[in-house]
Amino acid sequence: MSGSPIERAIRTWLDHLAVERGLAANTLSSYRRDLRRYAAYLAARDVTEMDAITEQTVSDFLVRLREGDADHPPLGSTSAARTIVAVRGFHKFAVLDGLATHDPAAAVKPPAPAKRLPKALPLSEVEAILEASGAAGTQLALRDRALLEVLYGTGARISEAVGLDIDDIDLELGQVLLRGKGSKERLVPIGSYARDAVAAYLRDARPDLMGPQTPSGAVFLNSRGGRLSRQSAWAVLVKAADLAGVTRDVSPHTLRHSFATHLLDGGADVRVVQELLGHASVTTTQVYTLVTVDNLREVFATAHPRAR
Repeated sequence: MSGSPIERAIRTWLDHLAVERGLAANTLSSYRRDLRRYAAYLAARDVTEMDAITEQTVSDFLVRLREGDADHPPLGSTSAARTIVAVRGFHKFAVLDGLATHDPAAAVKPPAPAKRLPKALPLSEVEAILEASGAAGTQLALRDRALLEVLYGTGARISEAVGLDIDDIDLELGQVLLRGKGSKERLVPIGSYARDAVAAYLRDARPDLMGPQTPSGAVFLNSRGGRLSRQSAWAVLVKAADLAGVTRDVSPHTLRHSFATHLLDGGADVRVVQELLGHASVTTTQVYTLVTVDNLREVFATAHPRAR
């Protein structure tokens, strides 16, 4: 870089990151590339002094990042956010080091990352996994079927499911007490398939799995009589998916995603699903509605005579 005040300030900050902060070479390279583009953008607008940069200047630079130009393709939200983080760090340092009198980037927020749609399984694949989990008919197979039926039937997190105690399940009333994040508790209904699977496990398998080390009241036990771990529960699902011939990546959270998506597809209100999932805010739950909108759009595109 040549010697404009802005370019000298950028070099000073990069040197600070390398020497004082010990940043990794790859990170420094990314920052250097991002700030080189920023400096070129400022120079093209005849902005050569630090105190001539305004909040609007930085905001316009963010817009240019997203739109692209003749020399650069448009950046996605993640790449643009990384660049703005570099610009914000640079300006904050410039003020602290006396290279500028104000911080024009402080109020310019990096773009939020795009919401990733939850990957819900089709109902047919969920049913195939559930059937495969109990196919062997052994004590562990009865446990596995009960575990997966609870995960899909209640939308429980994996930690909530393996943390269940006998007193948390009321098969007669058809409800389960789940303990979620921040020790928050919620009562959720449990359907007939899950009730039957849990009843069969408690009656025909759990007594034989119990041992001297069995925690008082723990529902789901491992082969040594201890409480089933999150990792082992994960392995149960992966094994069942493999037996069912489901080739996509499947995790316990996949069943939770599928629970929510299938409810919404069936007409459930998003606030009801929020309560069932134990989300503190309906905003968290609304990401699932994006999936159902996609489903509606697909049905519309194929079924409506004037959709295309």
